[in-house]
Amino acid sequence: MTTSIFRFVARSTRRSFASSRCFISTSTRRLADPWPLPGSPEHIASTETPSDEARIKPLERPNESTETLRARLVYQSRKRGTLESDLLLATFARDNLKAMSEDELKQYDKLLDEADWDIYYWATGKRTPPERWAGTALLEKLRVHARNEGKVVRRMPSL
Repeated sequence: MTTSIFRFVARSTRRSFASSRCFISTSTRRLADPWPLPGSPEHIASTETPSDEARIKPLERPNESTETLRARLVYQSRKRGTLESDLLLATFARDNLKAMSEDELKQYDKLLDEADWDIYYWATGKRTPPERWAGTALLEKLRVHARNEGKVVRRMPSL
């Protein structure tokens, strides 16, 4: 009696295992990388900002002094949300904001209203900027800074 029960259980187990094997695949399936590296074609394509996307209107600051504007831009350059943009823009702000006129500071403020990856890829030359930024002196300064021709080791500046 015990032997027949054992045989029955063994057979049913083999059958259920055999039927479940058809769902197990031994071939490797290539899935798309959910986190592509910055600068890779997949990342550039996936971070493009749609032109028809509704943009949030920036806050108006009518009575902001030049020094307050400069201090806010230093902070906003550093606290972007992506490390690549933070490092690029924070070091650019440290090196250039002190010498900028008020009009240049306001233009830089408008640039910071753009998406992080757009600014990063425009500065590194991986994407062409839109007409409103193409050929501007500010973006050209940022591109020269991003090229890092002096091969300076860049670290996040202190606040």
